[in-house]
Amino acid sequence: MSMNPPTAILAEDEKALRDELRLLLRELWPELVVLGEAGTGIEALQLLEKHAPDLMFLDIQMPGMTGLEVALQARGRCHIVFVTAYDAYAVTAFETGALDYVLKPLEPERLRLAVDRARQRLGSTPPNLEALLRELIRNAEPRNYLRWINASVGHLMQLITVDEVVYFQADTKYTRVVTATCEALIRKSLNELRTELDPSVFWQIHRSTIVNANAIAGVSRDMLGRIKLQLKRRDEKLPVSESHAHIFRQM
Repeated sequence: MSMNPPTAILAEDEKALRDELRLLLRELWPELVVLGEAGTGIEALQLLEKHAPDLMFLDIQMPGMTGLEVALQARGRCHIVFVTAYDAYAVTAFETGALDYVLKPLEPERLRLAVDRARQRLGSTPPNLEALLRELIRNAEPRNYLRWINASVGHLMQLITVDEVVYFQADTKYTRVVTATCEALIRKSLNELRTELDPSVFWQIHRSTIVNANAIAGVSRDMLGRIKLQLKRRDEKLPVSESHAHIFRQM
């Protein structure tokens, strides 16, 4: 067994939960070195490729790629602990012992058990769990994502399907709903919308903007390397913040 300290990546899209997990791990496993933290499945996969950690703590529901899909890519390369609020069927599968899990909200004693198990496994080759992971992905219950929005257009209320939306943008107490032909306002925060929209289609590109990936025409960079998105049916360009630029690095 290597004398180097054990290493891990934390992947959880809610920053508060990610912070809590890091602090609890610092108490329960002080020698564990956290090499990186991810807020999306795509970012978690990039950190896996960059750092080759011993262990990954993965949230199952993340934008871009689910934790199950990331684990499928990581199979045989590192040990996995899921941090999840997932349904009972998944917990039953984890109880086989091949995968470990911690349920949200985090409980220190349950995390301690997962840490103890992970410590024992670090001296062994990570198992290839492709069959189990594919079964979990296949059996995952589809989420009922937001399909339409009742929004204010002037003095009128208009029904807008989410497929029509080019992007959402925070606007003081409201959120702007921008389609190819009109703009509307809704009394729902961007954070609320983020949890209700299909993350494989609607990507957060800025703390104030969520874009429909199907509405993106192209990606450009200015002289300082800052990314902007060109849209198919709108003239304006949308800036991408540095914290979300990883989504477009391969483009």
